[in-house]
Amino acid sequence: MAVDVTIAKPSRGEEQARRSAFLVATLASFLTPFMGSSVNVALPSIGRDFGLDTVELSWVATSFLLAAAVFLVPFGRIADMVGRKRVFVAGTVLFTLASFFCGVSSSGAMLIGFRAMQGAGASMIFGTGMAILTSLYPPGERGRVLGYNVAAVYLGLSLGPFLGGFLTRQMGWSSVFFANVPPGLLIVLVSALKLKGEWTGSPGEKFDIAGSVLYALALSAFMAGITRLPGVEGAGVAAAGVLLLVLFARWERHAVNPVLDVGLFRSNVVFAFSNLAALINYSATFAVTFLLSLYLQEIKGLDPQEAGTILLAQPVLMALLSPLAGRLSDRIEPRVVASIGMGLAVAGLGMLSRIDAGTSPFFIVISLVVLGSGFALFSSPNTNAVMSSVSPKQYGIASATIGTMRLIGQMLSMGIATVLLAVFVGRVKVTASLHPQFLEALRAAFLLFTVLCLGGIFASLARGRVRGGGNAVPVTRE
Repeated sequence: MAVDVTIAKPSRGEEQARRSAFLVATLASFLTPFMGSSVNVALPSIGRDFGLDTVELSWVATSFLLAAAVFLVPFGRIADMVGRKRVFVAGTVLFTLASFFCGVSSSGAMLIGFRAMQGAGASMIFGTGMAILTSLYPPGERGRVLGYNVAAVYLGLSLGPFLGGFLTRQMGWSSVFFANVPPGLLIVLVSALKLKGEWTGSPGEKFDIAGSVLYALALSAFMAGITRLPGVEGAGVAAAGVLLLVLFARWERHAVNPVLDVGLFRSNVVFAFSNLAALINYSATFAVTFLLSLYLQEIKGLDPQEAGTILLAQPVLMALLSPLAGRLSDRIEPRVVASIGMGLAVAGLGMLSRIDAGTSPFFIVISLVVLGSGFALFSSPNTNAVMSSVSPKQYGIASATIGTMRLIGQMLSMGIATVLLAVFVGRVKVTASLHPQFLEALRAAFLLFTVLCLGGIFASLARGRVRGGGNAVPVTRE
């Protein structure tokens, strides 16, 4: 049942904490997606330098996502126990160091390893930044703040392809990683000097080591299996991952202090279906940039900067519309706004499923505008619904869970793209003779993504109401 409360005006100290938290969380929310989208544009150059085929190249992106997904829920739980600011700062330090080491990598294997290290640092940021904001801002302001936070994500996605393409062309792909070091140091400095106080939800509770290990093994096996499909070995490894996930869920149901309260998925309809909708949405959209980056450079013959400029269309619309969508979700049922957004994503992906060698850049831009508008209308309201459906004690794990849905969705999206490339093209470099097969893989991927997003509309609508019958709760300072 929704609780109606009057929020007192914050004290000067609380206002200072809010502003500092907003600054560092928003900057961090910009930094991690900027890294991902800029690297996507640099992938062809990385592949040429290290002699990587399409499947190996996909692991430059996937290793980051896998590590982030494996560690996100455990670090979200640790943050609730020992302090969200402490974990946030440690994660930023690790992410910044890994960015530097990625830039000095001398082989594909070394780069993939440091990308995994980057992902571990990013998981500590993902699982805490949003939880800190939710801890500080009351329900009536939360949608607006989270909207700006999501806008920062999309601003990072917007500038990533353009600046990544520029840096790659002018100074080489290593500069893309070095560009993350100064902002990372700034976040650490501001957090240390300006962000006073600490926020915990479950101090003194024990950490579920066995559950965390099961979780890590399950996700790793599942993703490793996906990348080896359609082979029998890949299917077996992926099935083992699913089995381990089932065992993890059974273990967590009986754990005294579970790393992930799976009971939330059974008892909280808003939480369960909002996370399912996020999983579907990211599964259907994340690989779009990866695939179109290859298409624009391999098929259309554009350089990294030109390709990055075209790819700006989607994240620019996300950045512009996310604050509006967040404010709307403070006034209108989040499921309504989010479901409209999912519908627009279906339309954008459906347009891209018709792509061929003669498709004009203008058509691609229009498709990305539709897709970006849909994603913006979906993401902020969906995030608001998740964070408003749990108690303050669970903010860290709720933030980590929706982050995990995002990362698993992104891994699935890359897995789908990798499998289709392996089936249609093979584990080889894309050459002119293979362009027809590559285009078939693209069309198959976008068509499958369209069907996925269509199913996501029903998950979004099925979540029920957040207000007046949902699980909204008041915010308290912890």
